[in-house]
Amino acid sequence: MIESFNVPKNDVAKWAGVTSSAFSFSQAVTGILWGRASDRWGRKATILIGVVCAMFSSLLFGFSTTLAMAIAARSIAGATTGNVGTFRTVVAEMIPERELQPRAFSIMPLVYTLGSIMGPGLGGALANPAANFPGTFGNSVFFKKYPYALPNIAACAFSAIGLTTGALFLKESLHSKKDERDYGRDLGRSLVRACERAKSKVMRHADSETTPLLKGSRSTVSTRNCDDASSPHVKIEQASPPTYREIFTQQTTMNLIAYTCLALHAVAYDQLLPIFLHYPRQENRGSDPDVHLPFKFSGGFGLNADRIGLIYSLYGICGMLIQFLIFPAVARNFGVLPCLKLACILFPICYMLTPFSVLFSTPLAQQTAIFVILLVKDWAVIFAFPCMGIMLTNSAVTLRVLGTLNGVATSTTAMGRAIGPAIEGWMFSVGLDSGYVILPWWTLAALAAIGAIPVWYLVEMEMENPAADDSTDSEDGDSMTGEPCLDNDEAARQTPPMATPLRQNPELNSLGAAENGLAVQPGTVNSVDSKLTVQSSSTRGNQRRDTG
Repeated sequence: MIESFNVPKNDVAKWAGVTSSAFSFSQAVTGILWGRASDRWGRKATILIGVVCAMFSSLLFGFSTTLAMAIAARSIAGATTGNVGTFRTVVAEMIPERELQPRAFSIMPLVYTLGSIMGPGLGGALANPAANFPGTFGNSVFFKKYPYALPNIAACAFSAIGLTTGALFLKESLHSKKDERDYGRDLGRSLVRACERAKSKVMRHADSETTPLLKGSRSTVSTRNCDDASSPHVKIEQASPPTYREIFTQQTTMNLIAYTCLALHAVAYDQLLPIFLHYPRQENRGSDPDVHLPFKFSGGFGLNADRIGLIYSLYGICGMLIQFLIFPAVARNFGVLPCLKLACILFPICYMLTPFSVLFSTPLAQQTAIFVILLVKDWAVIFAFPCMGIMLTNSAVTLRVLGTLNGVATSTTAMGRAIGPAIEGWMFSVGLDSGYVILPWWTLAALAAIGAIPVWYLVEMEMENPAADDSTDSEDGDSMTGEPCLDNDEAARQTPPMATPLRQNPELNSLGAAENGLAVQPGTVNSVDSKLTVQSSSTRGNQRRDTG
């Protein structure tokens, strides 16, 4: 896309770094503000607003006709997507159990990996449709003027799916906002109930023998109250904003420094490697007087876009398998901090070996060597980022600071992602001009080694658990058993007529029921108020006999 703005070939790497840095700098400026907003107005609202803004910025980028407009669009995108830390906050608040955190924190990178596999391929296939599909779009004036609009329109369509799903089904995880009515989820539950009823009608029509003979004795239907609006809500007092003394403890500060350094060198490597793979090869390296092995040499791989895309697709697939199958078990068995330390050791080694992969004699050997290095680096990245996220989350002194803390992390890591590609793009140009292509890669190795120092000062901590009553919460009426979710009137109609709630019998309480040996009727547990029900006839009969 940058080449389409008539940028000289030698300057493409520089302007690609500038465009990426513009996004990250804007994200760094707004990250803390998004974190504060999520602590005040809720996680769900912040996430949904961010998705809408991302859709707008994506369209603006697709309709860019100049380099300045593209950089401005990426700046807006960075400013409006500073809420990525809110996603980590939601995961942390929903999964406070330490033994489940590796699996939970591996889900987001896994989804990102899936997107990184599908996104470039889909974007490349849809880019410049007038030239790539002349039979269909060759006469389109619109796509000739905006050759990169179609992939961004497709990206907006995927974002619209995410926006709808979040509005209808995402649960608010901020403690002070949990009990407020969510009209989006109310609509989502209504849609689910309607689908379940339609499905049950089809099933009854297909096989009438599955209908119980005694409708009043059904015990498999959930009588859970699905609509939180029908029951009174407990008003939770809005907590005061956390102070910076609470946010920046010694452990959180060390985590933020290590996290920023990790983002700086890892993202810079990912930005620089495709340029290195695409850069033309250095011919006649053995007879060139300017080449002095093993350190002074130049050139890249000379691969085309299709070959680079294939390498990255295989790289992404391997990363997805490592992320989902290997990382959770290893982190759970060996600990988060040891895995993070091992990853920090691997980064400098991979960076130092990367430029030497072009010294192999055949293209196949070169590509095999760089792919092996990529796999090791992929392993390190997959372990480092989730482990760092877990360490940062658990370093919070209280859940009240978690949103702001992740907002600060978004800002600092965005700053690292902005500085890294800019520095490495410039170093790559200097290295090519001087004949030392190892210069940018060894610079990265030095940055990775320095960034690993704070990791050895980290201590594994455990995040504060939510209140005990949250653990027995009915999850806003969501059925965890897959049973149909009924409202109050339907629940009353489905309750067997012989069952009477114990709390409604003035003559008995739960202790009296136990002393009198009352049998609890199976299948009559009301999930709304969690009260046992007993047969009223047997209750009165047993009471009379004991009284007599």
